[in-house]
Amino acid sequence: MSVFAEPWEAEAFALAMALQERGVWTAAEWAEALGAEIARDPDAPYYRSWLAALEGLVAAKGLTDADTLGRYAQGWGRAAERTPHGTPIELRASDLA
Repeated sequence: MSVFAEPWEAEAFALAMALQERGVWTAAEWAEALGAEIARDPDAPYYRSWLAALEGLVAAKGLTDADTLGRYAQGWGRAAERTPHGTPIELRASDLA
């Protein structure tokens, strides 16, 4: 049994840890961001809080901005809606428009 319910959870975990290992943020900054997200919505699934903390730090550190993150989230949603179950999701440029 995996500790991750979905592949995206493992990817979000790996990305957060890779950015920390590269010095984009410290372990203390990560713990504070994750703790704040969990406190903000204690009923949220753990990796939803993890993703929110990751997105918040990425924006706070200037790696991208909140508008771009939102555009990509909406684009992935559109791509997922058109993709048959069990088929890999393909993000197209038109999804981000």
